Amino acid sequence: MKNENSGFHKQPPSICHEPFRHLRFPEESDLATNTYEGMFLLDSAKVAVSWDDSVKHVHDILSKHASEIVASRQWDERRLAYPVEGHKKGTYLLTYFKTDGAALKEIVADCHLSDLILRELILKVHPKLVDHLVNQAMTSTPNVDAEEGNREEEQDERPRRRRRDD
Repeated sequence: MKNENSGFHKQPPSICHEPFRHLRFPEESDLATNTYEGMFLLDSAKVAVSWDDSVKHVHDILSKHASEIVASRQWDERRLAYPVEGHKKGTYLLTYFKTDGAALKEIVADCHLSDLILRELILKVHPKLVDHLVNQAMTSTPNVDAEEGNREEEQDERPRRRRRDD
């Protein structure tokens, strides 16, 4: 193909105008979203004032980064093994949410800036286990399960010998 005006060969339009048209670049909605389990340790004093506002605060952090909340519930309120930021008690919020992996860094950064959230642990859930774990978390109650475990331990204990006072 000789161009009559310039004397140079002209390349076919498919090569020079759109060389990457056969490639499909992912759009924002196409990014793979994973399901994550988030265990948030909350300040018990602030949670006691308003549980709903505390949950809303955590959900707002997740929603700010385009996360879809699958399930969320209060897990337990416990005495901590060691003081965390001066707190001896904490309330746990268990949350399952869907988001892309790139948003996790910003979610964790916002959790660190929050006065309500003392600690967070976010784990990726295997896709085959999502339904099972969400159902189990939403139906089990940790306080009742722990009490049943303590009753079984009490029944298994043997009578102890009396101490001799010398």
